[in-house]
Amino acid sequence: MDAQGHERFREFVENRSSALLKTAVLLSGGDRHAAEDLLQSALIKAAGRWQRIDEPEAYVRQILYRQQVSRWRLKWRRRELTVAEPPEGTGGTATADASSAADMRIVMRGALARLTARQRTVLVLRYFEDLPEADVARILGCSVGTVRSTTHRSLAKLRALAPELAALGPADAEQRPSRDYSPVEVRP
Repeated sequence: MDAQGHERFREFVENRSSALLKTAVLLSGGDRHAAEDLLQSALIKAAGRWQRIDEPEAYVRQILYRQQVSRWRLKWRRRELTVAEPPEGTGGTATADASSAADMRIVMRGALARLTARQRTVLVLRYFEDLPEADVARILGCSVGTVRSTTHRSLAKLRALAPELAALGPADAEQRPSRDYSPVEVRP
């Protein structure tokens, strides 16, 4: 890699690594160390082909997805589960909304960690990355039907693992900006 390419790669890593790490954390089930390893190996692979990459972020994300797929297809699977426990006291500085949001994130992270790697990856691609089913199927190398059934089973398991997430439904929907789907009056 020449000096200009090296500088572009360094800038890319500085600017986009936090967003890519968030995706890697979700893919790895909340295990930050595994996510950092996943991202680091993806960046190493990207650095080797840097001069030929047109869209660096899309390329690195594709590597992240494929590496995660490779991890769950391995015969040897890691049986250890790392969980973070929330601190005992917040010192009274956090508001009730912030602490409940943090509680929900902890619950969600724990529930995602208990899904299989395949289930977690499908949910991350569908709902965090907001990819259509066809794109998820292409990335994972499976059929659209497999993506649909895996999504359905994954959401059912997620609901069973963390029923308290159901509380996000109506309250969360009220805070989201609503789209105006009111019927248009048609005059003859």
